[in-house]
Amino acid sequence: MSYPNYDSRYGDSGSYRQRRSDLMGPQPSMYPRPMSDGGAASYGRGGPLPYGGPQAGGPPPMDGGSRGGMGGSGRVGGGYPPFEGGFPRGSDIGRFGGGGVDRVANGGMGERPGRFGAGASYSGGRSGGGRGGRGFDGGYSGGRGGGRFSSDGGRGSSGGRGGRHGRSRDDLDNLTLPKQDFGNLVPFEKNFYVENHAVRAMTDQEVAHYRARRDITIEGQDVPRPIQMFHEANFPDYCLEVISRLGFVEPTPIQSQGWPMALKGRDLIGIAETGSGKTLAYLLPALVHVSAQPRLAQGDGPIVLVLAPTRELAVQIQEEAVKFGSRANIRSTCIYGGAPKGPQIRDLRRGVEIVIATPGRLIDMLEAQHTNLKRVTYLVLDEADRMLDMGFEPQIRKLISQIRPDRQTLYWSATWPKEVESLARQFLRNPYKVIIGSPELKANQSIRQVIEVVTDLEKYSRLIGLLKEVMDGSRILIFVETKKGCDQVTRQLRMDGWPALSIHGDKSQDERDWVLADFKTGRSPIMIATDVAARGLGRTNHVKD
Repeated sequence: MSYPNYDSRYGDSGSYRQRRSDLMGPQPSMYPRPMSDGGAASYGRGGPLPYGGPQAGGPPPMDGGSRGGMGGSGRVGGGYPPFEGGFPRGSDIGRFGGGGVDRVANGGMGERPGRFGAGASYSGGRSGGGRGGRGFDGGYSGGRGGGRFSSDGGRGSSGGRGGRHGRSRDDLDNLTLPKQDFGNLVPFEKNFYVENHAVRAMTDQEVAHYRARRDITIEGQDVPRPIQMFHEANFPDYCLEVISRLGFVEPTPIQSQGWPMALKGRDLIGIAETGSGKTLAYLLPALVHVSAQPRLAQGDGPIVLVLAPTRELAVQIQEEAVKFGSRANIRSTCIYGGAPKGPQIRDLRRGVEIVIATPGRLIDMLEAQHTNLKRVTYLVLDEADRMLDMGFEPQIRKLISQIRPDRQTLYWSATWPKEVESLARQFLRNPYKVIIGSPELKANQSIRQVIEVVTDLEKYSRLIGLLKEVMDGSRILIFVETKKGCDQVTRQLRMDGWPALSIHGDKSQDERDWVLADFKTGRSPIMIATDVAARGLGRTNHVKD
């Protein structure tokens, strides 16, 4: 099978440098490609983009015209750049356009016009001087003549400005926060559960049958009965109104048993697969908890702290918090790296009852004294197994040391390995434990898994075959192991005409948000991702590369 956009130079091993220069040079124009009938193809934001030679009646020439000026674009006429070996020194594109491209976001096909010019590129600097371009995950890198990436907000390689977006993992692990004095703590109320008469009327046999039918396993002393309908949890009316508007029919198993446990004020371990409703299982009791506490005073930190492993999950949790909390004037904010600190600092200083955060950025805020955790009485660790996998244990310990020991702690996880269990034993006191399904690590029964063993050379052709089979309008999520592989697969798919975008840890937060939004709405039905998208993305078709 042949592809209409295939470039014959891919079969010529001697054309590597020219081919590379062509791919990584200025992006193709956003002008529509002429069709055979004389019309013009229209490509949406997430659709396939043309790749090939100069277009008929091509776009106007870019600034600089020909290569030879300082960081000139190298376009000839308005078509594509001439093929020449390698990259000239100092040809990085800056934040405001001009110059060649050092690394191109999402396949190098220029699919995001606007802020960065014809296509999104996030590195380098002005070739004539001034500050360096913005790195992927923080910091200004480089100085005069362009620069290198500054992935964690470190100081630029040629005198550029140091990181405004965050610290490296080692810096955070070595950071020491002030020791807190937990003497003379003011008591607070945390038991708000009033058993509904319908729940109280259930016999032990009915309770056991309901738990068996919904695959609920419990551990602990004085475990409350599960609820079967939303109104039996005795949540405020505004919560029930939002639940009704969202179209939920009955609580999920983790909500059915988790809500009574959380409302009783005891520590809780909840184990359930991703997508089982854990977010509302801890958010709605959190709203009840906040409403019963004294109002925040000037300089107070949050009452509820939710820790999440990734920015994407943190943002999704806050979206749910806003849906319910806005009706009760309960404020929330999301604190995560890769985004400007200014708006986050303003939220913290104004005072918010609920903070959803990734550990690294929150430690940054505490060290700079933009907030404190003295008022936190309701702590949630969401996707605890994932946080440990990502190496966040030292940061979690650092944060918990800042929170009063008589807090209520809710510990949620999709799996229950020994490391997760060990951490729970250290931080939770006399907890309830609810397990939905089996605590053992096993395949999700609602997902059909097909494993094929192929060589590396066969992977891409097999991927194309799978896409042709499953591309029925549904969304497709393709996981790859490395960031480099993520970019390579995305680039090749887009060259072959597939509407694909990519997401991984080296993308800026703006681009990650944009890619996720296009994927969720279906404007770009194929997303290639590393494990940053492993949790909290709803239901899709998955391909593991």
